[in-house]
Amino acid sequence: MGFFDKKYCNICGEKIGLLGNRKLEDGNLCKNCAKKLSPWFSDRRQSTVAEIEEQLAYREANQEKVASFHVTRTLGERTKVLLDEDAGLFMVTSARNLEEANPDVLSFSDVTGCKLDIDESKTEIEYTDAEGERQSFSPKRYAYSYDFYIVINVNNPYFNEIRFQLNSSSVDNDAETLLDGPNDMCGMLRSKIGGALTSNAEEVRASVEYQQYEEMGREIREALLQVRQQAREEAAAAAAPKAAVTCPYCGATTIPDASGCCEFCGGAVNA
Repeated sequence: MGFFDKKYCNICGEKIGLLGNRKLEDGNLCKNCAKKLSPWFSDRRQSTVAEIEEQLAYREANQEKVASFHVTRTLGERTKVLLDEDAGLFMVTSARNLEEANPDVLSFSDVTGCKLDIDESKTEIEYTDAEGERQSFSPKRYAYSYDFYIVINVNNPYFNEIRFQLNSSSVDNDAETLLDGPNDMCGMLRSKIGGALTSNAEEVRASVEYQQYEEMGREIREALLQVRQQAREEAAAAAAPKAAVTCPYCGATTIPDASGCCEFCGGAVNA
């Protein structure tokens, strides 16, 4: 088949426009069907038509979970981690309309790990000489910037990682990287005792903005690891064999039910 041959979506059957095809391992996917996939899914090209159909069924079922999701705690600023602590569920999204966005609803027990990644970048600070040419300082000087990412590892059939950025723009203290001359004091890196510095990394890391995003990342990490541990402990307790006890009300030997009550008289054995 040629490049300009008509293509049809193997999911919905609709004709695919010239730039609208999303290739699958054994077929084609239109952009409208592709939008319904999980935003954390990245293996489309290696997926078969059957696998995409399975995921779309999962995504459709996910809409019911979104509809019944009750936010009890919100973490983050732009992209948020929303917790439903009563149901033991969470989602990660930047959308305001949850039902329209259909973010993946995951169980606390699905979390396998969580970490804060701080990406550091540096840009050389230069100056323009009398001829307008860019020149380096000696020794070279650098302006540093930082971006903050949360990485949540999860147990899910369609993705195993959720990675999102906490800050909307790099934290860099607005440092200038091209000065008007070697003695330009505007944007010059200076130590407290008046000497020239070769880096502003320490200053940026001590800034309020840097500390804010670092604390935000730690809060999200600690919260998710805590609820994961609670979910695991509850699952272990539920799976543990129950021992027979004597009911203090009727005197019968009983194995307490799920509510901790006597199976004969209904008295609260574990109260």
